[in-house]
Amino acid sequence: MDKYLICGLGNPGHEYEGTRHNTGFMVLDAFAKASNIVFEDKRYGFIAETTIKGRKIILLKPTTFMNLSGNAVRYWLNKENIDQSRLLVISDDVALPLGAFRLKGNGSNGGHNGLGHIQQLIGQNYARLRMGVGNDYPRGGQIDWVLGHYSENDMKVLQPSIDLGVDIIKSFVLAGLDITMNQFNKLGKK
Repeated sequence: MDKYLICGLGNPGHEYEGTRHNTGFMVLDAFAKASNIVFEDKRYGFIAETTIKGRKIILLKPTTFMNLSGNAVRYWLNKENIDQSRLLVISDDVALPLGAFRLKGNGSNGGHNGLGHIQQLIGQNYARLRMGVGNDYPRGGQIDWVLGHYSENDMKVLQPSIDLGVDIIKSFVLAGLDITMNQFNKLGKK
């Protein structure tokens, strides 16, 4: 059975729920809810599993905190013997407007510490879905911004993109990266 690792980046703990930095967790939570599966506390992360058309999907929400996300990703890739071409990492991105998103097959970490740590450990050749959180903060205020909570109005803008994130995961698993990028990236421009 083909296996896929879908990793949403974020920080564990109630104080981080609903923060911009936990947007990756929010997409995985939406996928788990839509798939009627629950996360279990396992090594380096919360794990949920399901299958779609004979393909096994492992959802990973690392408990390593953002800056050490690569430890969880590398562990679960190795433990489950999953090829890097079947890894999708979902992260927040201050370079994209709120509600925008972009799916890519590789690239730099764009200054994102979670992506940076993954890149240190496994390289940069893996798919990533960058979810825009905007950058409406003063110079030097990026940390407070990404650790800040979404407002109700923010969520009205973001929720449709989270819902599309669920569809993007399914398409990535069933149709592959290139078809998924062609189908969805045009929908992610704001």
